[in-house]
Amino acid sequence: MDARYEERASRLGGAVVWTWTGPRGPARPVLPDGCMDLLLWGGTLVVAGPDTRAFTPEGADGNGIGADGTGDASCAGIRFAPGTAPALLGVPARELRDRRVPLDALWPGARVRRLTERIDAAADPVAALEEAALRRAAGAQAPDPLTAAVAAGLRQGRSVGEVARAVGLGARQLHRRSLAAFGYGPKTLARILRLQRALALVRAGTAYADAAYTVGCTDQAHLAREVRELTGTTLGGYLAGIGHGAEDARSGTAQPSGDGR
Repeated sequence: MDARYEERASRLGGAVVWTWTGPRGPARPVLPDGCMDLLLWGGTLVVAGPDTRAFTPEGADGNGIGADGTGDASCAGIRFAPGTAPALLGVPARELRDRRVPLDALWPGARVRRLTERIDAAADPVAALEEAALRRAAGAQAPDPLTAAVAAGLRQGRSVGEVARAVGLGARQLHRRSLAAFGYGPKTLARILRLQRALALVRAGTAYADAAYTVGCTDQAHLAREVRELTGTTLGGYLAGIGHGAEDARSGTAQPSGDGR
């Protein structure tokens, strides 16, 4: 069975609902993207924190990914817009940086068991997962109001100083609030968002040097260093992986064609 990845916009603003099904086997690295996910993973709810580097999931035989009895594995999740998950989860993003954590480590175990049972019993568990996130968001504190502006400014290639001035914060204040919202400071977030923009361009066929210039790298060598430091591979290696069904989502799922993953 070939790996299959599907995603759609969530009813939760800025979020994406995704599913992946494919054969069990070696998982490929998850690239940092500034996001956090809530996963339905082998009947367990798991939170994937913000990554600062490529994350390689454990082998499918040992990580609890669900299977249908034929050797195929599956996973589903909600990918939250950068900076929005901490308010919903009730945990600062910095505490989840580079981690995968069972939801019952963050919320009361009895509540998570009831939620998991309800999702498992649903005719459409993925829709039930999304509905649970919507209910939680309705009763949770709103995300930091500056989050969207900070992420948008950095995604557009503006400097950290320009973004700080635009939102009316000093450098230290911006750094502190970024740690809580994104899991890392604005400079790291800017690098990750720039990486994702560059990878989207090269996936679409843009020449390496042109992609580097477009996203604000000084030259192609600068982009190559960023790719290696943040993904653990080269641009060529990354593209070769895509050509062979690269996996790249919170559980090691197939790379979609959008800007984020």
